Amino acid sequence: MSLVTSIFDALPGIEAPVGAIANSLAGMWSDTAAHGRPAPASEDSKAMQVNFVLHLGLNTTADDAVAQFETAVRFSRRYPCRVVVLCPLREDEGAGEMRAKVYGECTLGKSKDDTRCCEFVMLSYPRSLRQFLENQVSVCLSTDLPLYYWAHRFSANSRLADYHYLLTRSKRVLIDSAVAPPDALAYPWPKPENVRDLVTARLLPIRQSIGQFLSRYPMDALCGGLQSVSLEHAPAYAAEARVLLAWFKDRIAECGRNQATFACVPSGAQALGGFAVSFRYEGKKFFNWHGDPAEGHALFEADFGSGRTTLPAAVSLLSPEKALSEAMFF
Repeated sequence: MSLVTSIFDALPGIEAPVGAIANSLAGMWSDTAAHGRPAPASEDSKAMQVNFVLHLGLNTTADDAVAQFETAVRFSRRYPCRVVVLCPLREDEGAGEMRAKVYGECTLGKSKDDTRCCEFVMLSYPRSLRQFLENQVSVCLSTDLPLYYWAHRFSANSRLADYHYLLTRSKRVLIDSAVAPPDALAYPWPKPENVRDLVTARLLPIRQSIGQFLSRYPMDALCGGLQSVSLEHAPAYAAEARVLLAWFKDRIAECGRNQATFACVPSGAQALGGFAVSFRYEGKKFFNWHGDPAEGHALFEADFGSGRTTLPAAVSLLSPEKALSEAMFF
């Protein structure tokens, strides 16, 4: 079984004729209701809020595809949406044909009137049929809802040029620089102001925690005499460390002229399970922070000239579905 065919086959849903997706969705909901499971009472009751295209690039494995699908499902329970999942076929898989699946689920809220539903359409297609994809995607989407596009594990930046419609029409374009090509952030996006990195979104709790701790000190105390900022990280957090160090650099730049050096260092010690940040100054001032998202704990140690402070704290990364909402809406 080929890699991308296994992706399409691994995803849940009912295979449907490409030309009859709307009828297949309606039939799916009728069958769901007939079996006593939650289903929308009418088209209006689905209350979709967004259109969401999840593009599973050629570097996606079957297990990874299922994981991202489940992330989209969890996201849709909070923000009901119409999701189109793109499963492109590899060039070595032959001409092939476009295939489709439909999937839907509803969850009940605090009352019988609070029903949240999502609808998924999976499209598998060879490159030879790429020219027809834009039309097929547009048919699957709700025309009066905003569009969001998540390009996951795409194999090369140049491949994205084929998806100009999604890149230009989407309110947000989401990538994950931890699994994207190394130069993805330098790609000439048609609307760069709409691009969001899921790595940055995942780091929100860490940025908030460190920012709240440092905000109690005046800028002169934080930046005066600062010589270096180093960030040591476990190998699994290389992308997060890069983004976190850039955040420190941007914040410190607000102090004005500053000659501090910045370094991001992979950890050689297996004992380091997350991140270790160190500010070094002229004189006796210092700031250290260590956090391990997997273990959930962090420690602040600092002295900015007014006495030593040691403070344990919680630490975490946003869950994948919460990172999606952070990147989309904020």
